[in-house]
Amino acid sequence: MILEIPKNAETILHILEKAGYEAYVVGGCVRDSILGRSPDDWDITTSAKPEQVKALFHRTVDTGLQHGTVTVLMEKEGYEVTTYRVDGEYEDGRHPKEVTFTASLEEDLKRRDFTINAMAYNPSSGLVDLFGGLEDIERKIIRCVGDPLERFTEDALRIMRAVRFSAQLGFAIEEETRKALKVLAANLKHVSAERIQVELVKLLMSPHPDYLRVAYEAGITAEFLPEFDACMTTSQNTPHHCYTVGEHILHSLCHVRADKVLRITMLLHDIGKPVVRKTDENGRDHFKMHGIAGEKMASQILRRLKFDNDTIRKVTRLVKWHDDRPDGTTKAVRRAVNRIGEDLFPYYLEVQQADMLAQSDYRRTEKQERLDKVKEAYETIINEHQCVSLKTLAVTGKDLIEAGYKPGREIGETLNRLLEVVLVDPQKNQKEILLGLLDEK
Repeated sequence: MILEIPKNAETILHILEKAGYEAYVVGGCVRDSILGRSPDDWDITTSAKPEQVKALFHRTVDTGLQHGTVTVLMEKEGYEVTTYRVDGEYEDGRHPKEVTFTASLEEDLKRRDFTINAMAYNPSSGLVDLFGGLEDIERKIIRCVGDPLERFTEDALRIMRAVRFSAQLGFAIEEETRKALKVLAANLKHVSAERIQVELVKLLMSPHPDYLRVAYEAGITAEFLPEFDACMTTSQNTPHHCYTVGEHILHSLCHVRADKVLRITMLLHDIGKPVVRKTDENGRDHFKMHGIAGEKMASQILRRLKFDNDTIRKVTRLVKWHDDRPDGTTKAVRRAVNRIGEDLFPYYLEVQQADMLAQSDYRRTEKQERLDKVKEAYETIINEHQCVSLKTLAVTGKDLIEAGYKPGREIGETLNRLLEVVLVDPQKNQKEILLGLLDEK
């Protein structure tokens, strides 16, 4: 098998080999090359020690000498070059207490997580595949190198990585590996919220975000997102739905584009339903105010998982308003844009579409027609530059002060009253007209 690798990476391999050392590109870049994907990084493994690597190259960075890693700079790119190593004991369920350098490529490869990530390649010696990674790629299987219980005990983050790779590649998780996930899911308590967040986002942004179901079935989500588990067991006895809350969420994820804010919003849009669910005397379920309950829960979840403030602000607002259903008039849509926010309204439209497509077919045509009218009205508002917020109101606080208003609460209240006028009739968004209304009053 011949793989195409970057010129700079090949140069590094050649320099190391010329000096008498072994050197290979290794791991994810080999896997992605075989799959026809473009690797993000080209990592190199070698029998040379860090100090020997540094002696061979003019420009290096000490990235992680204790783990044998030196970054070699070639032109404007950096390549991590790591010495063959054997990991010592994993005392914290995440990191080895120490690493020992070795002269054996096999020893280095056998410590890696999954077979598809334990392949190495060198243009002169070809593909080194000691654990059946190529066969597992052909079979579309995620399988641990060696004993999966050992691999997951060593590093609990691999539990999340197994599901994430499965979702990214559309691969099934091999039976013994899947069993080990269930046995050791609780070990995720050793993993920081930041690392879990990174893996969760990669899973959600993958072509198969609904593979989160695999994480639920293995008991993984119970460790960092128990609110989702509650959704999976909450039925929706209403003609508008044909799935549990959780299954509806999983289906909705597949109906929205791979945007971080959108995918996280769909994950959490109905997260409040289990806590507000009421069943009437006819056995029909109702979920009133689930958007408001969900907004609060989404904020707690996202902060717990250490998301940034901008993502939290956008997602929680979309969760709050995701079920808002204005009619298709420009007046109603102007008010909706004002409520939801000019920056988020395009996202809101995508959220509504995905939400609807994950429901039952009950009144689907009617729902789609309303949403289409809302989209048309929104396009009219944008094309005509209609005012929907104080930001584009023709009168400012400064204008009111010049008109004799005293700085303070009265100015804010007056501006909001004028905005109400403009939301009803955008033609009145003219300074003279609005100040004239104040004079009349």
